Amino acid sequence: MSDKRRVTMQDVAERAGVGVATVDRVLNARAPVTPDTAARVVAAAEAVGYHGKAMLRHRLAELAPVCKMGFLLQKEGKWVYQRLAEALRAAASACHNVRAEPVFSFVGSLSAAGLAAEIERMGTEVDALAVVSVDHPAVSTAIKSCTARGVPVFALLSPLSSQDIAGYIGIDGVAAGRTAGWAMARMAPPEGEIAVLLGSQRYLGQKASEQGFRAAFTQYAPNRIIRDTMIYLDDEAVAYSAALELLDQCETMAGLYHSGGGVGGVARALEESGRADQITYICHARTPNSEAALRSGIADLVISASFDRIASTVVSLMANTVRLGGAGVVPEHERFELLTVESL
Repeated sequence: MSDKRRVTMQDVAERAGVGVATVDRVLNARAPVTPDTAARVVAAAEAVGYHGKAMLRHRLAELAPVCKMGFLLQKEGKWVYQRLAEALRAAASACHNVRAEPVFSFVGSLSAAGLAAEIERMGTEVDALAVVSVDHPAVSTAIKSCTARGVPVFALLSPLSSQDIAGYIGIDGVAAGRTAGWAMARMAPPEGEIAVLLGSQRYLGQKASEQGFRAAFTQYAPNRIIRDTMIYLDDEAVAYSAALELLDQCETMAGLYHSGGGVGGVARALEESGRADQITYICHARTPNSEAALRSGIADLVISASFDRIASTVVSLMANTVRLGGAGVVPEHERFELLTVESL
């Protein structure tokens, strides 16, 4: 027979700094308890291993206010946005401060007018909104309208210039680009030109990464040549065509820095050229395509953010808008990781 003592409500109460009666009220819903007090009781029950912790979590959920969280993402068919949506759903489900109800909308183009209209529409239906969007005056106007109605708007993955934005959750584009520039200066063959592919300058995160890349590469390899940036439509098929065009124009290409989507298309172009082993290829985002490019030796380095961390952060901030009447402190930037074939 085990000598281990059974954890009691007294243990939970002592850990939470409340009376046993308060624990009983939360457990059995005998009288009103504030959500913050209930959250302390639940955390204490989890910490001490109380057998009734599942019921306490259920009671906490009943006390929590409802928060409709809107998420405006880009093309639904793209793996990146499917994975981000999955992470956001999981973060919303794990949120105990509020009863989070995620609402998703996917847009099929980079039309600023279309994005602005969808931001306006969603802003009338949710308590807080997070968007992946290009930067444009029309988008800023829509964000301002949402904010005026009391709906905070957060930028995801790529920052926005609107002064009304509640915060940006994503990596530091300049730092990521500088990291790529530093790596390219050390990894690329000593002779030949460096090419740059950019999905869209209207994504401020991509624009910042290009600027960081050029600044760092010039610093660490001052005598090397960087070609003018080729901009495509952040689409895999167009990325494939753009990469083929670059390869045709630049027979001495030694390195390719790619900030944007469509890694699968660029990898296919490099493979078909027969020059992949002569070109250092650095790209962004951990996806099935970028992992395959690393394993095949086509890609040399992938710079990636954690969708799970980004999702957890933005859901927490949205919950605070309902619980506390304000988003709270937005983290400066999310961390990014560097992936090679050896770290997969």
